[in-house]
Amino acid sequence: MNLLEHKKARLDYEVLEEIEAGLQLLGHEVKSLRAHHGKLEGSHIVVRGGEAYIVGMSIPPYQAANTPKDYEPERTRKLLVNKKELVKLSAAEGQKGLTVVPLAVYNKGSKLKVKIAIARGRKVYDKRSVLKERDTKRDIQRTLKNQ
Repeated sequence: MNLLEHKKARLDYEVLEEIEAGLQLLGHEVKSLRAHHGKLEGSHIVVRGGEAYIVGMSIPPYQAANTPKDYEPERTRKLLVNKKELVKLSAAEGQKGLTVVPLAVYNKGSKLKVKIAIARGRKVYDKRSVLKERDTKRDIQRTLKNQ
């Protein structure tokens, strides 16, 4: 079950490959995410110094009165990936036309994971064709269901 989802990512980007990664979080951030608070829109992944980080992800405080005074909701958070995946991410980040974006944050057992996509941005006409395709599929399903 997804706790957070970047809903426009599949429209804005053509997903080439998906990777699962762990998140390094504080305790009150975990509670906030499990309460479905947070935002993935506008966030992306950067690889610096042999480590991957998620930048621009916003996690509001779970209880504003109990959070530390120096807490930043949009701080950069470390991603936990293995070396093979880190090489893939850094190669995709360096390649022109590709970007690395988070798609969703979800539970896997007692851990919180983030689904990362290596993606290529879509042009406006590509987005229109995707929307048109989606609408025709929905109409076909609707007519088949009513028969």
